[in-house]
Amino acid sequence: MTKGWPARLSEGAVLLRPIRLRDRAAWSEVRARNATWLRPWDATSPDGPGDALPSFAAMVRHLSSEARAGRAMPFVVEYRGKLVGQLTVGGIAWGSLRAAHIGYWVDREVAGRGIIPTAVALASDHCWNGLGLHRVEINIRPENVASCRVVEKLGFRVEGVRPRYLHIDGDWRDHVTYALHAEEVPGGLIRRWVASRPTVP
Repeated sequence: MTKGWPARLSEGAVLLRPIRLRDRAAWSEVRARNATWLRPWDATSPDGPGDALPSFAAMVRHLSSEARAGRAMPFVVEYRGKLVGQLTVGGIAWGSLRAAHIGYWVDREVAGRGIIPTAVALASDHCWNGLGLHRVEINIRPENVASCRVVEKLGFRVEGVRPRYLHIDGDWRDHVTYALHAEEVPGGLIRRWVASRPTVP
C-alpha cells in the first residue's frame, strides 16, 4: 500500500474508485459505444497502427503497478452506481516538485451533468490533502472545447500551449496546459465547485 492509495472518493452520485480487472465488461461496453466520440481525444501510438495499444487487462496491470509504485492513481468514474468513465492521476513526482497530471474521459450519455468536474475536483483535493502534492496539471487539446470548459469552470489557470505535446488520434497534437497549486484552493476544490455549480438533472 502506498500513501493515499487505494482510495474511494465520492460526492453526491459521483464515485471514484480504483479500476480493477472485473471492470472489463462494463468498461469495454462504454468505450465501444463512445468510440467515435472519444477518438479525436484518445492517445495513439507514434509507431503506427501496427504497434497496438494494450488490452484492457494489460492496461489495468500496468496502472496497478504504477499505483503500487506511487506514480499513479487509476480510477474509474461511477455515476449512480454505473461505470461512466475513467480518471487517471499520473506522473506523480515527489521530491521538490510534488506534482501530478490528470487525464479523463466520460460516457457521452452523461456528459454535461457535472460528473467530470466533480471527479476532477475530488481527485485534485486527494492529490493535495491525501498525498501532500503541491501542483495538479491537466493538458488538453485546444480543439476539445468541452474538456477545456471543465477545468476552466474549476478555476484551473492556463499556463500556455505545448506544441506537438502528445500523440493523439494519429499525430502529435498541441495541448493547452492548465494547473492549480494547493495554496490556490485553501478550502478545497470540491467544496468550491459544489458551492458554485448550477443545479443539473
